[in-house]
Amino acid sequence: MMARVLPLHHPYRATTVRASSSDEKKYDGVVPEVKLADPTRNYRVLVLGGTGRVGGSTAVALSKLCPKLKIVVAGRNREKGEAMVAKLGENSEFCQVDINDANMLQTSLKDVDLVVHAAGPFQQAPKCTVLEAAIKTKTAYIDVCDDTSYAFRAKSLQAEALAANVPAITTAGIYPGVSNVMAAEMVAAARSEDKGKPEKLRFSYYTAGTGGAGPTILATSFLLLGEKVKLKPYTGMINVDFGKGIRKRDVYLLNLPEVRSTHEVLGVPTVSARFGTSPFFWNWGMEIMTKLLPQEVLRDRTKVQQMVDLFDPVVRATDSFSGERVSMRVDLECSDGRVAVGLYSHKKLSVAVGVSTAAFVVAMLEGSTQPGVWFPEEPQGIAVEAREALLRRASQGTFNFILNKPPWMVETVPKEVILGIYV
Repeated sequence: MMARVLPLHHPYRATTVRASSSDEKKYDGVVPEVKLADPTRNYRVLVLGGTGRVGGSTAVALSKLCPKLKIVVAGRNREKGEAMVAKLGENSEFCQVDINDANMLQTSLKDVDLVVHAAGPFQQAPKCTVLEAAIKTKTAYIDVCDDTSYAFRAKSLQAEALAANVPAITTAGIYPGVSNVMAAEMVAAARSEDKGKPEKLRFSYYTAGTGGAGPTILATSFLLLGEKVKLKPYTGMINVDFGKGIRKRDVYLLNLPEVRSTHEVLGVPTVSARFGTSPFFWNWGMEIMTKLLPQEVLRDRTKVQQMVDLFDPVVRATDSFSGERVSMRVDLECSDGRVAVGLYSHKKLSVAVGVSTAAFVVAMLEGSTQPGVWFPEEPQGIAVEAREALLRRASQGTFNFILNKPPWMVETVPKEVILGIYV
């Protein structure tokens, strides 16, 4: 079988280490024109989990960003799949796929150029079934993995992907994903100035309720609480200012893949990641679960799913008034005392996650990705010169997006209303 490798539009050059300019003017809402690696090819993209919140959002965003693409919505529920196809229009189709059925999975990949794996949760998954099938069928691959063990298991298939000439990116959603690319640009900009060395990198994430992303994000959150790590999950709380529209929020430590990957890829000595949500009682609930529930329970996918089913009605009810706002802040501290901040805020996570994932898909179809398995911050995954276009596309619809700015330009300035009362 011949490999369906995407021609390179942005070839990676090992000597290219400079960040593209991060002037705020570059992120003015103008979306770069899509320039597919082979303009004459009728590209087909398979979205696994396409009937779910994340996969469905990705399919919708792709159809808007690149109407020429043939989008194959894949899932187990035909009724939901056909409803999604009706929403996307004539340039789409449904394919019934169970990712646990190897033969069905490989068959679904035979006639597509790229597969997007959005059928989470990824926590506790024993194998990278979809990536293995993509390598066997020589199909380009992207996933929205948010689990450290899964991400590095995917990276362990590097040799197989190289041998098959298959380009693959793991952890390519909104966070991790866009957050990693933001960090890569900030670290590169700091090093290009040849002053202080990057010493500390901090990722802070906030989502109102489940962000409209449904039960999958709830299952992911519960499973992350059961991770075996040195620092207990959902501890180490700090109060972070996410700027206008979000303001200050409490965030807590979680074992997210970007902590290890950016430490190893970008060479920053100290990296941390924290997450917080609202209403406030959800944070309390997460803390209580971490303290009271045995780790074995939080690592059991079946038991976690039972808890998700139990909490789902309450979550849906609170989501109705909490909204879907999402924000991520990246802080980079250098040895000379300089601090740079990147910020991404959107009104709806359910939209933002699809737009972000679609930006990675288009970057790969434009030829940005080399054969092998890469993290988003690696230049072989998203070429240095392709980062600006990716961030522009991913930041569509944001109400606050900046990069490489001092903290005072980001943080909320309290205003006195009357008699010492501030808002």
